[in-house]
Amino acid sequence: MREIVIGGAQMGPIQKADTREAVVARMIALLEQAKGAGCDLVVYPELCLTTFFPRWYMEDPREVDTWFEREMPNAATRPLFEAARQAGIAISFGYAELTPEGRRFNTSIFTDREGAIVGKYRKVHLPGHSDYDSDRAFQHLEKRYFEPGDLGFPVWRNMGALMGMCICNDRRWPEVYREMGLQGVELLMLGYNTPSVNSQMADEGPEKRLYHSELTMTAGAYQNATWVVGVAKAGSEDGHPLIGGSVIIDPNGYVVARAGSEGDELIVAACDMDACAFGKTTIFDFARHRRIEHYQRICSQTGVVTPD
Repeated sequence: MREIVIGGAQMGPIQKADTREAVVARMIALLEQAKGAGCDLVVYPELCLTTFFPRWYMEDPREVDTWFEREMPNAATRPLFEAARQAGIAISFGYAELTPEGRRFNTSIFTDREGAIVGKYRKVHLPGHSDYDSDRAFQHLEKRYFEPGDLGFPVWRNMGALMGMCICNDRRWPEVYREMGLQGVELLMLGYNTPSVNSQMADEGPEKRLYHSELTMTAGAYQNATWVVGVAKAGSEDGHPLIGGSVIIDPNGYVVARAGSEGDELIVAACDMDACAFGKTTIFDFARHRRIEHYQRICSQTGVVTPD
């Protein structure tokens, strides 16, 4: 058995005025809970150092840059890395990355148990729009503030397992899971900040949004025989509600831990990486069962082309 005790560190709302130092203190408090629960790994949400700033329309690049991190770790996050190193707990979390070349990405990283960064992922499927849209109930400007990720969907060896990452909207795209599934992924970590209502469809509220969130993650876990840890930033940020619903899902698609609040909350499960083996060697034995000669359209076409 290759057991990793995993904590999903859901975070409650982060207001626009909250400092990174205050947020990191909350993250460390969750880490202390995880240490007490015997966790080996703690997964935090997407953009977990700040409020979900893509809801705000900004024209001044200098204002935009205040939400981004130029290095990792940095002065604000170094206490988190040090606390994790001292506890012997690996961590994963998301943040807005500003590269030395001036490029902006929605990024996630994870470390080993000594606090060294092992992997970095940049969000590929950016939702929303790039310019102010007066027809929306609120703005969702990820396409304005971020470039699509340029690192693909890599998988790394860490803690005796094959680990990968994706971010928020990525979880809705089956290609994401299959890209990592084809690398043997055994643990997929993802954080999200998902509004409780759809800015373009007022009757799509939190119940449907929670259902779709869990549906996509459980399907991805089952269809690729992998553990999936999905962690939310939740609650009302400056009057804008986000769903919770953080979950840990086993390789059969069953939820084994689920958050019950929209605040800071730790969910924990002992996850045996060997539990992935049965699915990967039977119904989802890709080498035996995939028929790539019939999948060409997937990588050659983006939009829908209907038959004549």
